Amino acid sequence: MRVAVAGCCHGELDKIYETLALAERRGPGPVDLLLCCGDFQAVRNEADLLCMAVPPKYRHMQTFYRYYSGEKKAPVLTLFIGGNHEAVVGGWLEPGRIGGISGIFKSHDYRKGHFECPPYNSSTIRSIYHVRNIEVYKLKQLKQPIDIFLSHDWPRSIYHYGNKKQLLKTKSFFRQEVENNTLGSPAASELLEHLKPTYWFSAHLHVKFAALMQHQAKDKGQTARATKFLALDKCLPHRDFLQILEIEHDPSAPDYLEYDIEWLTILRATDDLINVTGRLWNMPENNGLHARWDYSATEEGMKEVLEKLNHDLKVPCNFSVTAACYDPSKPQTQMQLIHRINPQTTEFCAQLGIIDINVRLQKSKEEHHVCGEYEEQDDVESNDSGEDRSEYNTDTSALSSINPDEIMLDEEEEDEDSIVSAHSGMNTPSVEPSDQASEFSASFSDVRILPGSMIVSSDDTVDSTIDREGKPGGTVESGNGEDLTKVPLKRLSDEHEPEQRKKIKRRNQAIYAAVDDDDDDAA
Repeated sequence: MRVAVAGCCHGELDKIYETLALAERRGPGPVDLLLCCGDFQAVRNEADLLCMAVPPKYRHMQTFYRYYSGEKKAPVLTLFIGGNHEAVVGGWLEPGRIGGISGIFKSHDYRKGHFECPPYNSSTIRSIYHVRNIEVYKLKQLKQPIDIFLSHDWPRSIYHYGNKKQLLKTKSFFRQEVENNTLGSPAASELLEHLKPTYWFSAHLHVKFAALMQHQAKDKGQTARATKFLALDKCLPHRDFLQILEIEHDPSAPDYLEYDIEWLTILRATDDLINVTGRLWNMPENNGLHARWDYSATEEGMKEVLEKLNHDLKVPCNFSVTAACYDPSKPQTQMQLIHRINPQTTEFCAQLGIIDINVRLQKSKEEHHVCGEYEEQDDVESNDSGEDRSEYNTDTSALSSINPDEIMLDEEEEDEDSIVSAHSGMNTPSVEPSDQASEFSASFSDVRILPGSMIVSSDDTVDSTIDREGKPGGTVESGNGEDLTKVPLKRLSDEHEPEQRKKIKRRNQAIYAAVDDDDDDAA
């Protein structure tokens, strides 16, 4: 199966599909699936622009609305998760054994419920994209193997399993976080340790980076699993934002999307745990304070879900337009953002026998009059579990490094969302790479069928991998692909060259060689 992976999309669907079409003309065959790792920006109309956590100058309609209206049709099945600069937040994605989690990690919101809904204020427009403990908790109930997992944030510590030296050469401003092991999401790292997927794809930090993490086997005689990690850049000319891989799949599997029975069973079992308030709370644990803490799928539970779905797991093609679509000839500058209930979600929840969280939010909004406002609670207050205020230390770092590619939400002063990451107490010893993963490194470059301008140099390849005990990992076989560096291509962007480009004083100057000013880059 040929799978294309894209980094931060930022609404550039046309350019991504153009690049895929070019790759297909030069490659061994068509792409079967496109995975987008966040900042998808599914903007349908002017009102959607109001819920994007970016300064006004970054609020562009882009081209998604043409696919929403039916004017255009996606040339390939496209799955995406949400990032931290979205118009419509992506939900869970579990077709087959592909998993995903939207948003980014911020410890001060991690233990809150999903209380945000339109119209957003200056706080909720940002917090809505922050990962919550309930989502991590539900994903940790999965027991069956996951083939592919998507996150916007990088899992914390993943940089110790790849070419850390090259990463810091390319992005020197990550050095302090990498040395302190505070770059990335501790929640994603927890999921990586638990799920051990075959592949993990991310974006957010706007750099291509590959790594191989060898997990420990739980039981003697059990084969240890390994995760191939790949992060990609954002969709701009001459940036490494797209890669095509050959991934094994079951040839007898149906050629349509199916719901995952294990995941549906977990959703049904955890329905009562959904929280739509801004209060801090902890997930159930085996600590004597909760009657139940294991919500993993049972055979009986899966049988009940199958009966509710009439033994039909096929995802229905029941899309319907629920909001006015942008009309370039009739701009609507005064459109108001309205919290709508999606009929697809309503039908899905009714069939599964769970309550739509949007309905709960609407009810909460009616009760409290203003959505997103809530009574501040003491830090120690949660669900009476008596546990510490957070599973991870609060973000109290000195905010040491800033990614120049990241959007500054406040043009006048530094904002938390422009910070790459913050400190945490979950430190893992820095491990120097070995020489065992050069073949794996090359596999990502070999299988990528992209324009010559996007081919990275040999210096960008990963030269190492280590497991948790520092032992060398095994060799990973690469897919087959064709190097297109022989044919130089023109940039696929319609963007014009800036009249006067900023002088970039960095060692990775080549990456920015044909890109607009950093201030105009989207995170």
